[in-house]
Amino acid sequence: MFLNSPLEQFVLLPVFDVVLIKSILHFTSTNMLLTEITIFVFLVTFLINISSKTGQIFVIPTHWQYFFESLYISTISLVKDNLQIEEKDHFFPIISITFILILFLNVYGIIPYTFTVTCQLIVTFSLSLFIFIAINILAVLKHKIKIFSLFLPSGVSIPLAFLLVPIELISFFFKPISLAIRLFVNIVAGHTMLKIIAGFVLSIMSIANLYFIFHIFPLFLITILFF
Repeated sequence: MFLNSPLEQFVLLPVFDVVLIKSILHFTSTNMLLTEITIFVFLVTFLINISSKTGQIFVIPTHWQYFFESLYISTISLVKDNLQIEEKDHFFPIISITFILILFLNVYGIIPYTFTVTCQLIVTFSLSLFIFIAINILAVLKHKIKIFSLFLPSGVSIPLAFLLVPIELISFFFKPISLAIRLFVNIVAGHTMLKIIAGFVLSIMSIANLYFIFHIFPLFLITILFF
């Protein structure tokens, strides 16, 4: 069965309802909730197995050790290149966890018949807003009133400050929204493109003549895009 629209793959669908109090309190489970529960159970089971079987570090790394070492090297390089502060190592755990979480959610969504959690704006916005609030709390605790220097760089004249400060304030508080929209749009656009190309391939394959052979190129293209 083909989807009528490429956007149907992002629709939240109710799976089952649990009525606690009739017409007052009921709980609806959706395909996104089931996906989140599946991911949580998989991660917990995976981490338990890794810690119990390959908890020690080998000189010649195992496949999983090499995988996590690659993630560690990529994340620590990202932190060192972008954070020009002495306490950069303190931010490594939250950055690495966020990176691995988003990476896993995006990769999991490519698996056929699964639901991509990061295609929902509420999910991406919740992640960006939580990190935005946490970082600003740490900034206020560390820098106190000096935090306002973000909105008024030194050496700016007073007339220019009346123009620069509102612009800096708007751009600062718009950051969690822009980050959430960026991830949301990338995932929706990528999956929509895959669906359109896949539908094009199936349409060509359904032709019962020599045009059937022309499905090879788009099929090769979607395979490359898939990976």
